[in-house]
Amino acid sequence: MTTPATPITPADSLAARAPSTAEDAAALRAALGRVRSEVGKAVVGQDGAVTGLIIALLARGHVLLEGVPGVAKTLLVRTLSHALSLDTKRIQFTPDLMPGDVTGSLIYDARAGEFEFRQGPVFTNIMLADEINRTPPKTQSALLEAMEERQVSVDGESLTLPEPFIVAATMNPIEYEGTYTLPEAQLDRFLLKLVLDVPQRVDEIEVLRRHAAGFNPRDLAGAGVSAVLGAVELAAAQAAVSRVGSSADVLAYIVDLARATRTSPSVKLGVSPRGTTALLAATKAWAWLSGYDSITPDHVQAMALPVWRHRLQLRPEAELEGVSVDAILRGVLQQVQVPI
Repeated sequence: MTTPATPITPADSLAARAPSTAEDAAALRAALGRVRSEVGKAVVGQDGAVTGLIIALLARGHVLLEGVPGVAKTLLVRTLSHALSLDTKRIQFTPDLMPGDVTGSLIYDARAGEFEFRQGPVFTNIMLADEINRTPPKTQSALLEAMEERQVSVDGESLTLPEPFIVAATMNPIEYEGTYTLPEAQLDRFLLKLVLDVPQRVDEIEVLRRHAAGFNPRDLAGAGVSAVLGAVELAAAQAAVSRVGSSADVLAYIVDLARATRTSPSVKLGVSPRGTTALLAATKAWAWLSGYDSITPDHVQAMALPVWRHRLQLRPEAELEGVSVDAILRGVLQQVQVPI
């Protein structure tokens, strides 16, 4: 088997140096703030989701975007990729999608007399997995190695994915027809679950005003969206996030919150240790974006819901009573003592 060169030059984020001065860090944060402004030229009323995606990129994690069809989940990911000069590929997940359609497959080259690996759409920077819960678990599981190890194994060889690499998966609410429940092992690999609601009335009017003025969601350049920074600057920001401090008290607070979810009478499966490390990573990214050198309990509380809402499994009787995961997490945040 011949292994083709990866078409995307990866930024060496592990070797990237953090900003050397406070001014450099401030400039990076300002650039990421401009990214939000660029995305806002195409997407209206989803500022929280934009910030969540930036946090996921800084923490090198994957994102679930849940919402009813038509709330700009796909447009949001495409616009963010454009503003960051990152390569993006889209997969429409359907019931007949095969694992090779995601990772790639071996093709026999009659001229060379050998098999050649044709890379799948997973070889990109931001992979948009559209309606991921409309495909069976076998195909969903094809993403697990890519998401966890950032590599694809083919015929005994491991092919490294580009850096940065994240999966941004959109999903319809499970109540919608034709959806499958994602396996727990895959849900746990997503750093955040962001819920995109139908926009407010004023935002929906703005959407219509833009379309009436000729806005074309397939022409981002025509909408005025421009690239603000690229993979090298993003790698520097990731390195800066990794250096954000965390005190022993705050680390213990995260563990106490996780343990409280495991003892809740409404919860069948609480937050795992992977969930605590995910909350720490997201909290460090949010603290750095907010200009802090160390995480605080406020940062932990701000990130607890998006990081943990997809990691809890409720007991059947709690589901029948209409108990929500977000309500349980808010209760846990109120009950667990905050370190001073």
